[in-house]
Amino acid sequence: MKIAEIDRERLIKCKERDRRPTQDELDRILTALDENPRQSIPVGRIVRFAAATAMRQEEICRVEWRDFDLRTGMLLIRDRKDPRRKDGNHQRIPLLDVSGYDACEIIEEQARCSSGREGRIFPYNGRSVGTAFRRQCQDLKIEDLHFHDLRREGTSRLFEAGFTIDQVALVTGHKDWKMLRRYTHLKPEALHTIRAARAS
Repeated sequence: MKIAEIDRERLIKCKERDRRPTQDELDRILTALDENPRQSIPVGRIVRFAAATAMRQEEICRVEWRDFDLRTGMLLIRDRKDPRRKDGNHQRIPLLDVSGYDACEIIEEQARCSSGREGRIFPYNGRSVGTAFRRQCQDLKIEDLHFHDLRREGTSRLFEAGFTIDQVALVTGHKDWKMLRRYTHLKPEALHTIRAARAS
């Protein structure tokens, strides 16, 4: 492989994604997922939860009922992904309702539809969730949208709700601004909402 080809390949790999779904795209995806009788996994619920918490699909499908505290609105994520620590990187995160989706209510909805409050809250294979999401996007002709983009969406919505960098990091688990910035793509219109919230 020539040096120019290697540099071009490196450029392509390093290019940061900035894809965020529009609300219309999210609404269409959620409606289609919720109305699909062949879909045994509640992918729509998981998509809403991802947008509310900025959690990865593997994390969502791994959290357990014992780690959820409805009274305090907190959730413990065990062994959260961290390039520096592989195990024991537990993090307690607040479950908020500022993104348009209420994380605690989604968990309670899951409780009403499941057999109990033991084991995993969303006892599904993360890859299966990602596959179902991808297929639904293809069916709806929504291009270049990945499940992981919901982590970016959730992160951006936290900033648009007026939270600071260090406050958002308490939810997303990012260790510094450089890492967190990759997941942040604010919509300019959101500054009006932030300004109005601070003025009131």
